[in-house]
Amino acid sequence: MLIDLKIKNYALIEKLEMNPSPVLNIITGETGAGKSIMLGAIGLLLGNRADSKLLFNQEQKCVIEGVFDISSYNLKEIFVAEDLDFDNQCILRREISPSGKSRAFVNDTPVTLDVIRKIGENLMDVHSQHDTLQLGDTSYQLNILDVYAGNTSLDIYAGNLSYLKVYHDTYRKYKKLESDHKKLVDQLAQAQKEHDYHAFLLNELEEANLQEGEQETLESELKQLENAEDIKLKLTQAVQYLTESEFNITSALKDTIYLIGQLSSFSPVYDELRTRTESCMIELNDIAGELEDAERNMEADPIRATEVQERLDMIYTLQRKHQVSTLAELQDIQRDLENRVGSVVNLDAAIAKTQKAMEKAEKDVLEKAKVLSERRKASFGKFEQELYSLLAELGMPNARIVIQHNAILPSATGTDEISILFSANKGAQPQSLSKAASGGEFSRLMLSVKYMLADKTALPTIVFDEIDTGISGEVAVKVGKMMQQMAQKHQIIAISHLPQIAAQGDSHYFVFKEDREDRTISRVRKLDEQERVDEIAHMIAGANPSANAYQSAKELLSL
Repeated sequence: MLIDLKIKNYALIEKLEMNPSPVLNIITGETGAGKSIMLGAIGLLLGNRADSKLLFNQEQKCVIEGVFDISSYNLKEIFVAEDLDFDNQCILRREISPSGKSRAFVNDTPVTLDVIRKIGENLMDVHSQHDTLQLGDTSYQLNILDVYAGNTSLDIYAGNLSYLKVYHDTYRKYKKLESDHKKLVDQLAQAQKEHDYHAFLLNELEEANLQEGEQETLESELKQLENAEDIKLKLTQAVQYLTESEFNITSALKDTIYLIGQLSSFSPVYDELRTRTESCMIELNDIAGELEDAERNMEADPIRATEVQERLDMIYTLQRKHQVSTLAELQDIQRDLENRVGSVVNLDAAIAKTQKAMEKAEKDVLEKAKVLSERRKASFGKFEQELYSLLAELGMPNARIVIQHNAILPSATGTDEISILFSANKGAQPQSLSKAASGGEFSRLMLSVKYMLADKTALPTIVFDEIDTGISGEVAVKVGKMMQQMAQKHQIIAISHLPQIAAQGDSHYFVFKEDREDRTISRVRKLDEQERVDEIAHMIAGANPSANAYQSAKELLSL
């Protein structure tokens, strides 16, 4: 339940704090005083989107904080799943900076909006006018019936999961397999379209028999073949300079060695120089030998040059065709084509495997859907009778409730299409809620539904925003009594304009505007017994209540 609520710097609220009663809390006040603003702040606390334009002071941050007692609500698994510290007290906090940046915290740990929403929806159920409109939506009605039938509660026969969760998990697995199967079928269709073309390209590359490093080797060989005469001439000249000309290098080097050798007796330095010169002589002789071999082997070969050019032309053509510039890239393309051509066979096997798994999952979905559907249908009669009884108590003795059911193909919610049909008057044919119910009837319907579901949900705090719309008199007294009964198991916070409901509260908060020199602010205070009498008298008779109004207020409070 909500222990403490703080709102700072939000809309017309400069600073506000509430410590709600654990049972029935009533909030009253004039129209526009700020009651809906409090609900907006609670919405932010539960993960709604923030808007910096709603800051009271645009230069300060807005802070909304709620402290909850969660000791009795089995929420530890959620905290563990989100890697959050669990305690019997949980603190939710939202902060909105003047720049519009929003931050969320759970027990002072920063979290995403999704996390604070997930936790918040287990702490508070905020019923607004929008929810009353939702009652006319068939998917909302189906959710109501699932809660009523116990399909959303943990059940030992469902493996300590809810029946709805078991179905959802099974259906999600089936849809994933269905999606995978479709992707594989689409891939196969595309692969088959491209198979012949890919096979042709692969065959062309395989016939080319490309070898690693081949292109660079061929380009070097062609360059030598195209310049063979010039290379042979220069090799001949180099050999002559080394060994054959009148003033060749090796002869001069021999003379040099002889001269230095004559000096070796004078100093070890000269002997070392002679040795080093002899080493140069040996190296030059090796070079000369290799140059002679290269010169002898270098012959113009037009036939080989043509062969190399043709091979290179074939490689260049393949590179242009595949829009690449290296042989390695061509080889990568060849491997990719091998995979593509071979994938058709592999896809056939994968499709057959997925098809089998999908058929098994579909059978499982239908079995789980049947269990879920039977549980829903088993609750129809009891739901209709209980709702009728509550509506009769609330001044609608001729109301009729009929649940219309149609079987549909498996969907995310099962194989059931539900529509709650309603008529308020004797002899009238039940119709869909959106057509048959007026505003006041909708309010009583929603309150009755919430009352029926209160024992079947673990929500600690339920907030009603003007659920008393369109009712008055004795019916309003009964609505207040119904809220009191709900408050025995759930903390209730109810915003109301009716004195009959306001008188039922265990705690009564009054929201009012306070005019300052520079602006108007909203404030809230908890009323004592005499202040409650005054406020309820004002609700009955307006600004200047009579003695009779005060007497009526006291009588309502005594009820």
